[in-house]
Amino acid sequence: MDYKKLAERLLPGEYLPLEEYERMYPPRALPTGAEVTRLAPSPTGFIHLGNLFVAIANERIAHQSGGKLYLRIEDTDLKRKVDGAVEAVKRALEYFDIRFDEGAEIGGDDTYGPWYQRQRGEIYRAYVKDLIARGRAYPCFCTEEELSELREQQTAEKKITGYYGAYAKCRNLSEEKIYRNLDAGKPYVIRLRSMGDPEHKLRFRDEIKGEITVTENDQDVVILKSDGIPTYHFAHAVDDHLMRTTLVIRGEEWLASLPIHLELFDVLGFPRPRYGHNCSLMKQDGETRRKLSKRKDPELSLEFYRKAGYLPRAVKVYMLTLLNSNFEEWYLKHPDAPLEDFSFSVRKMSKSGTLFDLDKLNDISRNELAKLSAEEMYDFLFSWAQEWGSDAQRARVANREYLLRVLALCMGTGSKKRRKDFETAAQAIDHIAYFFETPEQTDAYRVTAEMKNAILSAFLQTYCAADDAQVWFAKVKEVAASLGFAAEMKEYRAAPEAYAGSVADVAEVLRIAVTGGANTPDLWTIMQILGEEQVKARITGAMEDRS
Repeated sequence: MDYKKLAERLLPGEYLPLEEYERMYPPRALPTGAEVTRLAPSPTGFIHLGNLFVAIANERIAHQSGGKLYLRIEDTDLKRKVDGAVEAVKRALEYFDIRFDEGAEIGGDDTYGPWYQRQRGEIYRAYVKDLIARGRAYPCFCTEEELSELREQQTAEKKITGYYGAYAKCRNLSEEKIYRNLDAGKPYVIRLRSMGDPEHKLRFRDEIKGEITVTENDQDVVILKSDGIPTYHFAHAVDDHLMRTTLVIRGEEWLASLPIHLELFDVLGFPRPRYGHNCSLMKQDGETRRKLSKRKDPELSLEFYRKAGYLPRAVKVYMLTLLNSNFEEWYLKHPDAPLEDFSFSVRKMSKSGTLFDLDKLNDISRNELAKLSAEEMYDFLFSWAQEWGSDAQRARVANREYLLRVLALCMGTGSKKRRKDFETAAQAIDHIAYFFETPEQTDAYRVTAEMKNAILSAFLQTYCAADDAQVWFAKVKEVAASLGFAAEMKEYRAAPEAYAGSVADVAEVLRIAVTGGANTPDLWTIMQILGEEQVKARITGAMEDRS
């Protein structure tokens, strides 16, 4: 068969010589050992925790080695494309401080672009034409119905499904038959003519999993669809070569495709990049573990963390504990160090499923937020509220000076022991809502309604906002003693049966009346921040409530 003639018929016209592409996309001028990594999502509008997991690894590998990280958009499947998806990807990754050097919507050195695969069609077709001319690719005229019947036949025969060997009906069509189909206008795709043998095993070094064995590819996969757009398999091989990618970190679900990719690199004459297949993120579900699911687990979506207002550093710290087995020990010794100081290692990435624990992330988030100054916390809350907050939440962050006083108290800034009450921006802003609005009562009074009102009435008669903390507490003790409560805790502990309760019980009534809850920071300071008018209004309102 005249393969060159066939290549011209299938892909007519002039294409750049392949060596010209090698000149246009030269090896990168980087230091020895520098890694070029990438993130290459599809523009589906859904970016998830697995994307971030891989992005953090790729970013650390590239920048730690003095290399480059780029963003490529794999948009060959228009059916899955969602408007605004690329910008959503970029915003989500920016939130978590993933720093790309170049790529789609990034800027930087554009030598290796364009970064959208649909803009690189001529390049792919040039390589496909060369494969056809060499007899390593061919047209396939099988319809969807024929392919469906083929799969049913293979399933009935208990064979591996796919287009290979004796099942590859168009692989050995005669020249006459091919041209007759073309002249009749039959639609076709271009398939790789695989030379693999499934009886042969390949030893392959995975950068994460170590030495693994894979079966040689014998599938005649589609490399160019009927619309002239390549499949992912083919496009990624061409792009990773021309963009000079050195290391591909990707999910272990791609291990099944590895034989195809290895054959594609070989048949194209490209040196293979190194591959590392990272473990799946798992979730404990009862007695079993399963992969995080888009349908079942809202925490899989990165929007979940942005909408809740997780501190980006907290999420990265937790991701790094999952990515590298020695990170947690390092971080305990260097809790305030830049995360970039940690020596990231591909070899220390987990080889099997990693358990994602939202409770542990929340613990880390509390620790990380507690490290912030009141000013840093304010900036974080304000920024989050502008993008994600409700009208009420935005109102709570509007007065900077007032909120700084609240945060200084609620975070314990200035004291040796910092409070760790906050997990996320949303929870923090709602947690301090009682400083801004008359609170709902969340805890019940542990005294009768009559005693509650007696305590509140007696306190109002003595309350003066000008009192310092010592004078204020002395008055609380007087109220306690006047109503049969122990003014001193040691007295109450010595003879609890002799009293209606202790001064702590009296303070709890005041606390619930003013804040709605029994567990808050220093009550005197809360009253100082609220001001006399607000304190009196709340206590009066609590007295009117008969609960």
